[in-house]
Amino acid sequence: MTWQDRFSLTGRKALITGASKGIGAEIAAVFAEAGADIVALGRDTADLAATAATVRAHGRRCLTLTAEMASPTEPVTACKQALKEWGTIDILVNSAGMANVAPALDFTTEAWDEMMAVNLRAPFLTARTLAPAMIAQRWGKIINISSQTGVIALDDHAAYASSKGGLNALTKSLCAEWARHNVQVNAICPTVVMTPMGKKVWGKPEKGDPFRNATPARRFAEPVEIADAALYLASPASGMVNGALLMVEGGFTSV
Repeated sequence: MTWQDRFSLTGRKALITGASKGIGAEIAAVFAEAGADIVALGRDTADLAATAATVRAHGRRCLTLTAEMASPTEPVTACKQALKEWGTIDILVNSAGMANVAPALDFTTEAWDEMMAVNLRAPFLTARTLAPAMIAQRWGKIINISSQTGVIALDDHAAYASSKGGLNALTKSLCAEWARHNVQVNAICPTVVMTPMGKKVWGKPEKGDPFRNATPARRFAEPVEIADAALYLASPASGMVNGALLMVEGGFTSV
């Protein structure tokens, strides 16, 4: 295989949650450019239509599906619909997530439960639904979009960090079970990414500047940098990478 072949997704079918905007939409665009057909799963039909238009502009197919990721049933239903339409899904990217932050003493039980449902339970449900077909064909890639806060602690992030720490543990556990079937399960742990959600939480200078200045790279990440990392993990080039927590955080966790 040439280096182009090793990083190509030609002929592959990828389901991406949270594909209506932000990191998920960027991953859909990059994967389509690399040759993959895309199942774009999200909540906002207008934004999903925009993602589909980008995918189709690269000459690839795009199936759009809607689901509420906090639901215990809708992510499963959407994945089953994708399997019904396309037969199998080769690549799963769990990009949907929420990032409500507040002091632990102020965080409600209801907000905690919603965070765990979206950030941790939904990735488990999608992986559990799509993995059997990957195992049967002995080829699959599952990529969880986690966070550096799943590895280190930050003020006001008790719930978010717990959900992402759990996602990191899930990543390693699924690796242990499915690696023997040639299914690689990995996580990407970014710093703040300049998506609408990232800008909402960290966009104000008084909030974002101290964090940015504490990062060796002295900046936050752009969505395409996360998408490029996902492309590596989705491609044949990463066949021996399994159970990894790929830090894309400008060195923040190293100092």
